[in-house]
Amino acid sequence: MSETMAATDRIKKDITDNRVMLFMKGNALFPQCGFSARVVQILSHMGVPFHTANVLEDPALREGIKAFSQWPTIPQLYVDGEFVGGCDIVTEMFQSGELETLMKEKGVPHQAAA
Repeated sequence: MSETMAATDRIKKDITDNRVMLFMKGNALFPQCGFSARVVQILSHMGVPFHTANVLEDPALREGIKAFSQWPTIPQLYVDGEFVGGCDIVTEMFQSGELETLMKEKGVPHQAAA
């Protein structure tokens, strides 16, 4: 199996097995870029349980996630297997209340924004 196919299989498994999945640089405890840190901060602030995959540990995953979503940047957020967006989109959705609405619609546990 090629690295690309293996990365695609891993991505599909990650977004199927985890309701909220964040492909990022670093991990939730130690984000390694400001954009990843911002998305972690937003999800944590909302009390959303989420899983992460560190693309810095696996070059095939880093390239594979970009091809899979047809989105050029990292981080990338998925909810119930659907691509939500990167840092700018997640930030805008959080600020407008759309992210909370999405979590409600999907039945993802979270705390109401204050």
